[in-house]
Order: sequence, then structure tokens, then C-alpha cells
Amino acid sequence: MFFSPFVHRDGAAIFRAVCQGCHMPDAKGATGAGNYPALVANAKLASAAYPAITVLKGRHGMPAFADYFDDAQVAEIVNYVRTHFDNHYADALTADDVKKLR
Repeated sequence: MFFSPFVHRDGAAIFRAVCQGCHMPDAKGATGAGNYPALVANAKLASAAYPAITVLKGRHGMPAFADYFDDAQVAEIVNYVRTHFDNHYADALTADDVKKLR
């Protein structure tokens, strides 16, 4: 059985604990020591698979979190980002969907 070292289970808490460090609390991203893309009104989030694969495998400078988040946590953070920060994607990703992407 997979054990996640992160205790947070809901998307908002995971975002605050992990993601906002790079993407900023308002999800507007940042540029400086690296380039952290904005998640606000982000058309790349239209397909739930795109952010899920990004969280699992990493992309560009973003590290992979597949070894740190379980399937339910990945679904929670993806669904949170896709329904907040001026994103309005209503089709929810499930833990089973994430499992297929691993």
C-alpha cells in the first residue's frame, strides 16, 4: 500500500502546504530564480490529465510528486486548482483516473 508523507488530504491544504511555495498564494506564478507558471485562468488546465501528469511526473523545472502524493491527493490538488483561481473546469478527476496515469 502506498503511504504519502504528506498529511494533507484536501486540495486547498495541499496547495497551501506545497504548491504555493512556487506558484504563489494567489497562483499567479513568479519569475526569478526559476520560472513558476501562473495557474490563474490557465487554459492548459482544461484537460485534467495535463495537470495530473505534471504533478506526477514533473515538467520543466517542477519536480515529480508521484512518490509523495497518493492517487487521491493528486486528484484533490488537480481538482482544487481546476476549480479555483478563475478556473472553471467542472469535470472532476478521480483517484482511479490518476492511478491509470501513473
